[in-house]
Amino acid sequence: MRDFSLDMYRELLETLQRQGYILIRYCDYPAYANAKAKAKAKYIILRHDVDACPQNSLQTAQIEHSIGALATYYFRCGPESNKPEIIRAIAQLGHEIGYHYEDLALCDGDMQKAQAHFETWLRYFRQYYAVETVCAHGSPRSRWDNKELLKQQDYKALGITGEPYLDTDFSDVLYLTDTGRCWDGYKVSRRDKIPLYQDEWNKNGWTWHTTQQLIQTAKDGKLPPHVLLTTHPQRWNSSNAKWWRELVAQTIKNGIKRIWIKN
Repeated sequence: MRDFSLDMYRELLETLQRQGYILIRYCDYPAYANAKAKAKAKYIILRHDVDACPQNSLQTAQIEHSIGALATYYFRCGPESNKPEIIRAIAQLGHEIGYHYEDLALCDGDMQKAQAHFETWLRYFRQYYAVETVCAHGSPRSRWDNKELLKQQDYKALGITGEPYLDTDFSDVLYLTDTGRCWDGYKVSRRDKIPLYQDEWNKNGWTWHTTQQLIQTAKDGKLPPHVLLTTHPQRWNSSNAKWWRELVAQTIKNGIKRIWIKN
């Protein structure tokens, strides 16, 4: 079974379920983070960043639906992500829809303009789903960190209940992301990482490169009880052509990111 195929994705989720994990949306996290619930429940928050190829997201959403799992899908405002028919189809499967905001980068750091842009697109996505949570897009080619927009405003006043980077207790929840098309891609990521806790996670052995390694750790009962698992569905393909195209493209991107980080 090839890594980053849809079959591998299904195997990952089914393995987690067999190990007693509940697969939840980010909007469900506050209830599971409750002190009493936290002591009992093993859960995986399934977060998907729909950066491109939204049809892939519909495929992962269908897999999740078929096994009784729920997930959150964050859509960007650009045409490479924003496809209303896909948004509606994923929402109809019971998954959460959120806004993958990049307003500060798009507005070149102008806070006032970015705020207006953010609110306009939040209203737009609420045409299709009662958006409760939003998540920053990394915008690695921009000098601006999109998270700074929400750090400087009362976003709860807009009816937003949570933002994964800002509202997750990472002292309790392990963060895993397939950025870089691997599970240790924090090494080549500018922003999709949690630097404050990564050294501690590394010391605990909670770092993996392949999905098969992650699956084996779950089977061995050595995965932490609470995990925020982030994937980019564009990376998960069963088509040979798409699988190889994504592999080559991501390998090139990782090389460029390494140069950026060093400089």
